[in-house]
Order: sequence, then C-alpha cells, then structure tokens
Amino acid sequence: MTKESSKIATTTSPTIGIVGGGMAGSTIALRLSELGINIVLFEASKTLVNGPPICHLHAGGNLYREISDEQCLTLLRQSIDTLKVYPQTANIRPTVIAIPTRDSGSPDALLPRLQKLQDEYATLIKQNPSNNVLGAAEDYFRLYDRESLEALAQKEIPKSAESLDDWMIPVAKTLNLDEFKLPLILVQEYGLSIFRIASTVSLAFEQLTSCTVLTNTRVTDIQQRQDKPGWDIEYQSADNPKESIAVDYLVNACGYRTGTLDDMHGFQRNRMVEFKAAYVTHWSDCQGQWPEVIFHGERGTPDGMAQLTPYPDGYFQLHGMTEEITLFKEGLVASTAKSAQPMLNSLFNRKLTDKWYRDEIERRTAKAVEHVAQFIPPFGNATVAGNPMFGAQQIPGDDPSLRAADVSFDGDRYARAEIVKASSALTVATAIIEKLRDEHLLPAELSIADSEINEQFPVTSALPIDKIISLAEHLAEERSSPTALARPVG
Repeated sequence: MTKESSKIATTTSPTIGIVGGGMAGSTIALRLSELGINIVLFEASKTLVNGPPICHLHAGGNLYREISDEQCLTLLRQSIDTLKVYPQTANIRPTVIAIPTRDSGSPDALLPRLQKLQDEYATLIKQNPSNNVLGAAEDYFRLYDRESLEALAQKEIPKSAESLDDWMIPVAKTLNLDEFKLPLILVQEYGLSIFRIASTVSLAFEQLTSCTVLTNTRVTDIQQRQDKPGWDIEYQSADNPKESIAVDYLVNACGYRTGTLDDMHGFQRNRMVEFKAAYVTHWSDCQGQWPEVIFHGERGTPDGMAQLTPYPDGYFQLHGMTEEITLFKEGLVASTAKSAQPMLNSLFNRKLTDKWYRDEIERRTAKAVEHVAQFIPPFGNATVAGNPMFGAQQIPGDDPSLRAADVSFDGDRYARAEIVKASSALTVATAIIEKLRDEHLLPAELSIADSEINEQFPVTSALPIDKIISLAEHLAEERSSPTALARPVG
C-alpha cells in the first residue's frame, strides 16, 4: 500500500513527517490524519505495524509485578482509550495469574494493586460511562480459592465461555492445585491482535487522503531547513533514486531504531533496546476456550515467568522469561556517549531481518512448550506452528522495568515516540497534537477535548470488521503465521 511521492498533499495545512510505521507511528499518523492534517508516513518494511510480538492490551499492567502502581494506573487509562479507538483489534478474554509454590511471591501481595486498579476503573466509569470497556468494575478481578476451583473442576468444559467461571473451568481441571499458592486470580487483561491492528490502520489510510504512506522506504538523512522552520527528509524507496521532502514537523517513531534518527542530527538520548521473541504453537488436544495464563517466576532465571496466550483453533503464543526462550544473552543493550542508538550484535540483526534458522525455531519453541508443560502437562504435546513473533523493544532512560512511557521533545519541531507498550501510542499522538497547537502549527480552536476519543476517528470507526479480519488473515499468511492468530477471541 505505497503511494507515490508525487501524490503528497500540498495544502496550507502543515505537513508532519513521521518516520516509522509501527504501532506508535501508525497510530500517530492515524490520529492526525483523521483530523485532516497532512501526514507523510515512512516505513522501511513492506507493511505497517511489524515489530515486537504485540499480544496484550495491558489494562493495568498486571503481567508485571515489579513495576510501580502509578505505571499500572497509567496503563489502565491508556488501555481504555485504546479499546475505544481500536475495538476491532481486541481479543476479549481474561487472564489468570497463578503463583507457583516455588516462587517467592504471594497472591496477597498483588491484591492492594488490584484493588487500586478496580477502584480507578470504577471511578473512570462514573466519570464517563463509555469507559466501561472491560466489563463491570466489580468483575475487574476475581479470586478463586481451592474450594471454588475444585467445584469448577467437576464441570464440563463448555465449547464457548459465557462467564468468568466458564473461562476458569479448563484451568481448574488441568492444574495441580498443590503446586500453587492460592487463590488464583482472574483479571480483565484482554489480548490484542497485531494483525488486526495492522489491518485496521492500513484500511483506514486507504481512505484518508491527507495521509501519504511510503512503505518499502528508508529515510537516509534528516536536516533542519535553512530557509524556514522544519526539516528536510531524504529518503529512498526500493531501487529508486533518493528523493527529499520538506516537512513542518518531524516525528521520530522508529521503535528500536529511534537512536539512528537522533544520531543523524546529533541529539543525545539515553535509552535501552531489548530483543525478545514469542513462539507460535498448536495444541491439537486443546479443549474449550482457554484464558491467558501467567505463571509467575523470577525473570532471567530458569524459573522465569511462563505465559500462555490463546488464539482460536488450539493455537497459542508462548513467552518464557528465561534466556533459552523469550530473553537472550546480550539481548539488552544501552546507548553510549557516542551514539543514541544501542547496538545489538550481529546475531540479533540477523534475526531482525527475519532470517531465523530452522533449528533455532525448533529448539526455542520446544523449550517454551516444556516451560508451560511444567504446569499444564497435556500441553507437552504442542507443536511448532509458525515462525517466532519477535522484535526489539526500546526503553527510554536506564530502567529496564519501565513499561508506561510515551513521548519526548527535543530541538526545534522534533518529537520522539518512545512507547514500550502498544496501549501508550494514543497518549503520544495526543501530546503531539497539543505540542503542534502550542507552536501555532495547528489552530488554537482545534478542540480534541470536547468529544469522545473514538468520535475523533470517524473513518477508523466505520471500518467493517469482516474486511479487517480478511486483510489481517492475509497479513498473517504473509508473515508466515497461522491465520488463526488474526481472528478474534471471545
């Protein structure tokens, strides 16, 4: 879906250049172009929203017991807005948190945070009923003790889960409760489909004439304009000669490559980059609909967290927070005084260009299956079902546990999107709109506060779900993933 550069809009509206068409860049472009602002979006890959294996909404950050309560509350608020704008991309199923007896944590330690999140969610619904996108506030989380789990274990697994208890039945029937600290916790942490996100933004851009999307296009240089404020962007599409375009404002949304654009203009910025991978499996003996299940563990050790993310038809995405599965030795690197771009070694650069060796895929997927099967023994029969879902994640600053991050501004008319989680992308877009108004690039009367966030996306909101799913399935096939990963859950 590449538009020729000759079709770039030329009106009195400012032109915003956005480098990087991942979750952040595509969402910013969508947000601004829905307002009629001229956008030129550059993406080096052939399609939009590639990169790290997005699979969670993170409505409260409950997968991360090590992060602050404030980050969790921020992620909750951001996730609500994300669901309102991208409702077609959500997989509506809960997440179960289980703490093994070998782990040092306890369910009681998680309850104060969960109560804060539940109270905040109830407050947000009271302020605006449209914020009720995660179910009733009183059901934001639920505890299951031994008695209730043993009762559920006696029930038949329904083909389709209609209640919170229904989601818990396969868990109760499969887990050895003696191996866990009870209660188990069910929380409304939904899933996100990276393929339906990519499909949604691609279909919307086809209708938004104010946005020019240049895929298969690499930005080779940026320079501040000499004659007026703004930037000259030099770029090259495929084998074509280099071209350039002047823009009034530049947004760096390059993801893990954000430092490369900083280096082009000499901006200093401390950041880290971490390479991660998740593994796609098929469990042919799967019965009923499973929730996501998180088995807590100490990150980076052989007992690191295990994560089972469900998709239709017995397909599952697996994470294991060990160096043999999701994490990698030397996979976390930092910027230096000489460069704002953290440098991964050649092993990761090979993987990032989608050149995994087959034995790597088999070995790491087998380790992931084994890691989950510790707790769900029947899952040991699961098999490799596709290429890993992988990418490098940027983390601004020097705290590797940071999860709620959004945007920073530097120099003249330059913004960096620095999201760690997909749900933060809309916050970046809104902050950039406010910055453009402050710098008088947008009219002061342009109001984004007087209407619902989803009402500011009329084109996106009107997209038919069948078209979104159809294109998502095509994108999944193109990326060597099962089409089941593109279809809705719940």
